[in-house]
Amino acid sequence: MEELMQYVWRFRLWPELVMTASDGRRIDIIDPGTLNTGSGPDFFNAKIRVDGQMWAGNIEIHVRASDWHRHGHHKDPAYDNVILHVVRYDDQQILSRTNSRPIPQITMRCADDFRNHWDQLVNSPSLELPCAPRLADLPSLFITDWFTALAFQRLQRKADDILHILESTHGNWNTTAYITLARGLGFGANADPMERLARSIPLNSLIHHSDSHLAVEAMLFSHSGLLQNPPRDHYEAELMTEAQFYCRKFGINNPGAPLNWQLRQRPQNHPIRRIAHLAAYIYGGFPLAGKLFHLRSAEDLPALFEAQLSAYWGDHLTFGHPCNPHTPRLSTDSINRLCINVAAPLLYAYGQERGDARLQDLAVDILQKLRPERNHVTDIFVRAGQCPTDAFTTQAYLQLRNEYCQTRKCLYCRIGHRLLAAHVPAPN
Repeated sequence: MEELMQYVWRFRLWPELVMTASDGRRIDIIDPGTLNTGSGPDFFNAKIRVDGQMWAGNIEIHVRASDWHRHGHHKDPAYDNVILHVVRYDDQQILSRTNSRPIPQITMRCADDFRNHWDQLVNSPSLELPCAPRLADLPSLFITDWFTALAFQRLQRKADDILHILESTHGNWNTTAYITLARGLGFGANADPMERLARSIPLNSLIHHSDSHLAVEAMLFSHSGLLQNPPRDHYEAELMTEAQFYCRKFGINNPGAPLNWQLRQRPQNHPIRRIAHLAAYIYGGFPLAGKLFHLRSAEDLPALFEAQLSAYWGDHLTFGHPCNPHTPRLSTDSINRLCINVAAPLLYAYGQERGDARLQDLAVDILQKLRPERNHVTDIFVRAGQCPTDAFTTQAYLQLRNEYCQTRKCLYCRIGHRLLAAHVPAPN
């Protein structure tokens, strides 16, 4: 309830134009102040008029007036400049700590209809979208504008993650691209262990022997914890022998802690297979960063992720399990996901770090030209009548679902705000 009261106060959704304090003083709200997301009063730098006299200071909001003492504000100097106490239930008069005078206190009334709509949005147990029945009533331009902002939020968050990796690699973009690619090849379920694996094997050591598929795979598999002894077939045995040699040569120490792989995956998504794909991108050198940062067109991007596995994987999905011969390369859908989750964020982060707006625009252009993703989250939006045309839009869906819907931040979502504002009662 307190969160709803802060929301109503912040956006001036109360119906009364003039309020009366509990002690009879007239209160006019000139400026509700700025929301404080840290410790201290809820709103800073507010302006109110008390019986015609202008006051400036902070605002504190509680469900019950007695919460002031329950939360210990009567002992905290941070609350000495509170000029107005906004409550739902006026069960106690509050006195200033400095001069023992009553702090002006008003009761915030919330219409039942408004509160019920808020409760339906925020507390809905539905796994779908609580706002789905109302989406069709909103202007398409409003929806498009919000989805655009969400897509940029998600792209910026990914770019920030990459810039943190860059900082940990002391500004080495090749190593940053290598770690980002490894994480991308984890495709969600194994993103974290793939990143930890890449960090444990220096890229320079891999590139030094990148003319040998066997050497690169041996070094990567050496720290994966996925090799078995006794080996399941001749190739796994050969990798184990090679791994010992190269780890001694480069002084590569085992990371020790288990990587915690999610092993219950389809054969094509098994971490053994994904490590082999990472090795394929390093075989022959690792030109991804250089080629990506000199990319001229979004149409040229998918070719950067065309890499074929070594011959062994042409008739094996994992060690010791032969299968029918097949083309050992990533599917078109997997390459599409790498373009979305690796290439576009890398370009955006690189452009941001170098001050190159062209590369950032290219990253957005890539997302707008890639076909939309298909997963359980995008399916929710499709069922709600939203039909995506590109990956830029599906990235917005993921941002909205993960950062607003699942965390029940409907009050901070533009859609939720608009739907709630439609139920604010008119002033008397």
